[in-house]
Amino acid sequence: MKNNTLFGWNVDKPKSKIEMVLKHLIKRGNITSWEAITKYKATRLSGIIYNLRVHFEIETVTERDTEDGRNSYAIYNYVGKKKVWR
Repeated sequence: MKNNTLFGWNVDKPKSKIEMVLKHLIKRGNITSWEAITKYKATRLSGIIYNLRVHFEIETVTERDTEDGRNSYAIYNYVGKKKVWR
C-alpha cells in the first residue's frame, strides 16, 4: 500500500510535528496553538505554519479572549494547496 504524501510529508502515518499539524489541518480545517501544544507537543506552531505556507494556503484569524478581552490568539485555517502557475 502506498503512503499518502504531500510535497514529501507523510500525512497517513505522520512522524514529525509538521506532518501531524498538516494532517490535523487537512482533516479538521483549523488549529490553534493550544491544540498543537496539547495534542502534538508542538510549541512553535507559527514556525510550522510558516514552513507549510510554502506549499499550502493557510489563513490566520486573530480572536480575542472571551474572559477579559485583553489577550488574543491565532486560529490557522487550511484553505488548500497553492496553485502553481506555469
